[in-house]
Amino acid sequence: MTPTHPPLVRHEGHTPRERSACGWRDRLISREDVELHPAAWAHAVDIDGAKLHYHQRSTELYYVLEGSGSVILDGEEQPVHKGSLVHIPPGVVHGAKGKMRVLVVGVPDIAEDDYFEVSEVESTAS
Repeated sequence: MTPTHPPLVRHEGHTPRERSACGWRDRLISREDVELHPAAWAHAVDIDGAKLHYHQRSTELYYVLEGSGSVILDGEEQPVHKGSLVHIPPGVVHGAKGKMRVLVVGVPDIAEDDYFEVSEVESTAS
């Protein structure tokens, strides 16, 4: 079998770092890789006041690399720590609290037009 796209190797610290709605993120596989047709994107995120939001099309996986805190999923707070994995389907309002480094994988990707913030009032009203 011949691969349809080239493999990709990235190293933390050699990728763009930027402020996001969830904290600071290192874009390991992201929008600049669209020509490579990745199956998903991946960011390493230092959680810092992650705002409540949802995606209409994308699923997210959060894997806690370091630290601990909680993930809010449709208004319910779930404790997480190093080694925890959270699967977040499209439409689930989510955010995070605490001090942790999380690998966030978006399937298939998360485009700028697939991010919708909500207030805590909106989140608890549904």
